[in-house]
Amino acid sequence: MNKLYVFLILVLFQFSILNAQKSNDFIVVKGNESCQIVIDKKDAKVVEIAANILVNDIKNSTGKTIKVSNGIGSNIIFAGTIGKNKFIDQLVRSNKITIDSIKGKWERYSIQVVKNPFKGVNQALVIVGSDRRATAYGLLEISRMIGISPWEWWADVTPEKKDEIVISVENKTYKGPSVKYRGVFLNDEDWGLQRWAALNFEPEIGDMGPKTYAKVFELLLRLRANTIWPAMHSSTKPFYFYPKNKQVADDYAIVTGTSHAEPMLSNINTEWNHKTMGEYRYDTNSEVIKNLFTKRIKEAAPFENMYTTGMRGEHDSPMIVGEDDTDQQVKLLENIITDQRAILKKELKKDPKEIPQAFIPYKEVLTYYQEGLQLPEDITLVWTDDNYGYMRQFSMPEEQKRSGGAGVYYHTSYWGRPHDYLWLNSTNPVLMWEEMSKAYEFQSRDLWILNCGDIKPHEYNIELFLDMAWDMDAFEKSSAVKNHMNTWAAREFGNEHATAITDVMFENNRLAFIRRPEFMAWSQVEPITKSGVTELTQFHYGDEVKTRIKAYQAIEDEVEKLYPTMATHRKDAFYQLVYYPMIAASKINQKWLYRFKNDFDAKQGKISANYYAEESANAFNRIQKETQYYNETLSQGKWHHIMTMEPRFLPVFSKPSYVFVEPKEEATLGLALEGYEMEVNHKIINSFADVLPIFNRYTDSQYFIDVYLKGEGGVTWKAVPKADWIKISEVEGTLNSKSENPTKRLWVSIDWEEVPQGENKKEAPLGHDFQLIPPSYKVNSAIDFISADSTITVGVSVYNPKFKTLENYEGFVEDKGFVSIYAENFTRNKAGKQAEWEVFDGIGYTGKVITALPRSVDSETELKLIQQNNPVLEFDFYTFNFGEADVRVQAIPTHADYEGRGVRCAVAIDDATPAIIDFQTSGRSEAWMQNVLKNASVQSAKQIINKAGKHTLKIWMVDSGVMLDQVLIDLGGWKSSYTFPKETFKK
Repeated sequence: MNKLYVFLILVLFQFSILNAQKSNDFIVVKGNESCQIVIDKKDAKVVEIAANILVNDIKNSTGKTIKVSNGIGSNIIFAGTIGKNKFIDQLVRSNKITIDSIKGKWERYSIQVVKNPFKGVNQALVIVGSDRRATAYGLLEISRMIGISPWEWWADVTPEKKDEIVISVENKTYKGPSVKYRGVFLNDEDWGLQRWAALNFEPEIGDMGPKTYAKVFELLLRLRANTIWPAMHSSTKPFYFYPKNKQVADDYAIVTGTSHAEPMLSNINTEWNHKTMGEYRYDTNSEVIKNLFTKRIKEAAPFENMYTTGMRGEHDSPMIVGEDDTDQQVKLLENIITDQRAILKKELKKDPKEIPQAFIPYKEVLTYYQEGLQLPEDITLVWTDDNYGYMRQFSMPEEQKRSGGAGVYYHTSYWGRPHDYLWLNSTNPVLMWEEMSKAYEFQSRDLWILNCGDIKPHEYNIELFLDMAWDMDAFEKSSAVKNHMNTWAAREFGNEHATAITDVMFENNRLAFIRRPEFMAWSQVEPITKSGVTELTQFHYGDEVKTRIKAYQAIEDEVEKLYPTMATHRKDAFYQLVYYPMIAASKINQKWLYRFKNDFDAKQGKISANYYAEESANAFNRIQKETQYYNETLSQGKWHHIMTMEPRFLPVFSKPSYVFVEPKEEATLGLALEGYEMEVNHKIINSFADVLPIFNRYTDSQYFIDVYLKGEGGVTWKAVPKADWIKISEVEGTLNSKSENPTKRLWVSIDWEEVPQGENKKEAPLGHDFQLIPPSYKVNSAIDFISADSTITVGVSVYNPKFKTLENYEGFVEDKGFVSIYAENFTRNKAGKQAEWEVFDGIGYTGKVITALPRSVDSETELKLIQQNNPVLEFDFYTFNFGEADVRVQAIPTHADYEGRGVRCAVAIDDATPAIIDFQTSGRSEAWMQNVLKNASVQSAKQIINKAGKHTLKIWMVDSGVMLDQVLIDLGGWKSSYTFPKETFKK
């Protein structure tokens, strides 16, 4: 036993020595000692660029400038590409380093400390790249090690000041990227990036030119990206208009591609001249179009490109053809691709199979592909989302074997129907992770492009997208996103602030998922409409409008609390990355939410309508103020013109119109109760607006009463409960027309320890449908509201049967004719033979969804097999009614993975035959539009509840990957609301 113990100690000791040998300290700057970076002038230009970026990073951190040279010194960072650097090649020949793990590989590099690499050199930090980008990434890995943010320039994340930099180097080979080509599409740049470049950063040409693109390409290198789709709107001259653009791209080793609307690197928006070139129609004008393609390919031939094949119409529209027939369109598109490949072969003098090409089935082009378009298998199929973050489809199993592979084109910014979102970054990062995980699983690994608009304020999602593209293995679970954000926040703002920043960003993402800030006016585009009527209820379920106002105010409060605590040199970064996006999202929400309150209160005759008009205007003014600061003051005006608060000048960004109440009569007391659009009005016979909704013992309900002022002057009021078990948040007060808000919201709740048990007796219905709880076991009372010359009585009715069967029951219960369930809060979770349920954190209305994985599992529609083999969720619930129920299931509105799969689940109550629910939408239908505006698809199935009492709802997987958010079992009591009511759960 003792010998074994000693042996284990020796093994551990030796293991620790080996580990220690893997990590070496290397002095970058310390005292009077500093390193120099040695490169070979024959290596690629990007290696020199990356070396100088690192030099600048070290200077910004320490104030000391290190040298980049081509000769050996004493303390050295060697950086070079295999076969392009004489020093690296010499180290290989002398067996000082080995390159077997990276040679011939795509973008792989190693970093190691080598002892005595050359005569007179004790040690060197050696960075070896398999290709030019790999070497650049290796150099910039050192920047990461010393704490430099990729957003050092683009978000002013000023480096920490340090007296010395000594890095601990683990000798390792870094694995290659998960996705071969990774980059961004600069799009819809008209109101931000292009104006900033033209008027501020690059005024010498008045446009986005080589100076601007050099900064973009530096950011891409820092983020380990390698591909650009340049800006292409008519406000910007074409990328190839400025000859230096393509050279700068090559200097930075950035691959140039173009979007789905720009075939063969040609910007049709601005390069097609109708007067000199005729109509942009391939069926009637193919020679002129081929000449344009040929000219561009000749011009771009010396550089690294990915060529978009196929063709769409001008201005991102469908292609014009003589025959409005899908078969003819498909045939024409096949001919176009054949001609394009012939041009590539002739001008590049290569077999097209060796030339990177992409085909992007965007919008109507997907229909052509689905209708049988024959695509050469060496062309990369680039699948697209539906512009709102939901991938339209992926490669089928056979397609996944194509030599050209597949890719992804994804949006976090979009101009188009049903509504733009060009201002703030409102795409949920966990949704992006989920869709990219799906893409990666279905072998879309050759090209990932993110449409990121103007870059700002999309910084975090850009980094997340590109980090996933670099190493998808690090993002196996949904929790990886929160971990990533926390690490990001710690890097930018310190460990002490990371958790708070992550939490507030996650809450902001949750609220934006419920409805994006740009969608808050309930307006649409194509055609553009004025602001509409909100679906948020103001008189049911605690007032959804006020609830959302409070949620955003909590975000504001947290951000305002954090801002002063930031280090001085990071305040500008915090403003750009956290403060402005959060405050702007809050204020555009408040602008419209207070506008809705203004309109609603005016209809009830409340003077508080005027207060809400003022609050809405204040929110609008705050957006103006912060946007002006962003442009004119932040970072000494560095970002002037980049931030607009009204892209395309759509109605959602305007100052709303308001309704003002002008009181003429003397002051009197008014009451408005939860559950009623109508205020208490005894002039109307049987208005039924003077009784609160039923309080349910098993859901511990509470409801609001608005005490408000009618008329000019002031009124003092008092609330007197007629039973001691009625609790009111405030029992007296004064309202005055001169006060800020002459409405007071009171909350009424019940002390269930004091309320007596209800009797099992029949009673006459109240005449309204607020309660579908059987008319028994009620305890009734009231509250008197007393003012100077009047008493208004509000009825209070509680349901308190004290059923023994519910004494120890824990589960969902009916409340006012419905049962509300959050899908992740199942009673039982039963795995299937091939799949099981998994909760995703950070997505959905409740912040969590549940889905069945793995995605590779086949779909099943045979009901018996579904019950036998598939995973099922079970939710125990208790009803006080029986009869037909509408089981409404809310899912995230994803699309089927590919033909033969769907977006379905099956539901049943108790032992009923399961009913399949289908969430799939077609094309750009009205149902699809409403789904993406709400980030929700709600479908239902009728079920019979045969008796009051305990029941079980069962939900089976039909298709894997369907993300379930909420469930509402409606027995007829649910009132219209934007979100389902809060969970009705008894503990």
